[in-house]
Amino acid sequence: MSTKTKIWLITGLSLMIVGAIIFTGVMMALNWDFNNLSTVKYETKNYEITEDFSDILLKTDTSKIVFKLSSDGKNRVECFEEKNAKHSVSVVDNILKIELSNTKKWYEYIGINFKSPSITLYLNKNDFGKLNIKESTGDIQIPKDFNFTNIDISLSTGDVATSASSLGNIKIKTSTGDIKIENIIAHNIDLTASTGKITAKNIKADGDISVKLSTGKAHLLDIICKNLISKANTGDIKLLNVIAKEKFSIERSTGDVEFKKSDAAEIFIKTDTGSVTGSLLTDKIFITKTDTGSVDVPESLNGGKCEIITDTGNIKIILNKNK
Repeated sequence: MSTKTKIWLITGLSLMIVGAIIFTGVMMALNWDFNNLSTVKYETKNYEITEDFSDILLKTDTSKIVFKLSSDGKNRVECFEEKNAKHSVSVVDNILKIELSNTKKWYEYIGINFKSPSITLYLNKNDFGKLNIKESTGDIQIPKDFNFTNIDISLSTGDVATSASSLGNIKIKTSTGDIKIENIIAHNIDLTASTGKITAKNIKADGDISVKLSTGKAHLLDIICKNLISKANTGDIKLLNVIAKEKFSIERSTGDVEFKKSDAAEIFIKTDTGSVTGSLLTDKIFITKTDTGSVDVPESLNGGKCEIITDTGNIKIILNKNK
């Protein structure tokens, strides 16, 4: 190794040691709280709502949204937000509106940030009209304490977890993120995720349930509905104790279909690459086709039609009439 190379290595190592000493000293002065390194300034704003309202509209960018029952009997919105990306809170035409007013310059997006904005709604009653949430990035949590006449949620990146019921329809759409709904009563339910996992548990819908995925898995448990419709490009779907009064319609490009103790008056399942296995509760007239794979289904001349088509995959169905 040449003398010049040795000098450069020693110089570089010395700079690294000096940098580590400076960093350690700074963090000790800040009690090792990395939030103190943030170049983005936050503040907490509380908005007390005194006007009556029925519907709720939220339009924001990057905020976690949480619904809670109020402990003091008052309606209040708490916003933990950036100082130059504040939210306006108002009641207009019986609608509680929470909207982002972003005044950030382009260069203010460059910096260090260890915190995340959040919006918490403290509400003093359970029943509301329409709920409409439009968001870019952030998680959404709505507990079982609340009921709405209609729910419409759309976001680009983030998870949605809700147990809020609806007298009408529930529509949840996310590009990247998981959707989890449980303990819900509704009319129609429409769940869409481009990339993520969809879980629905303990659901009663007197209309249709639609589950659409580009890439991801779907788990459906303890469900009663009129029709179950599910489409996906890549991903498995599992059904446990799922009953549709009229029809199952399930399509997959790549992915397995598995159902246990589930049934519908008519069943249609199609996969390009994936097996179809499971147990039904009633007799069916089976119509099956597979290009590459085996077929094992009960022989029956009674019941509704059960059509299963796979290009590459096995088909195996048994009857389990004991629920």
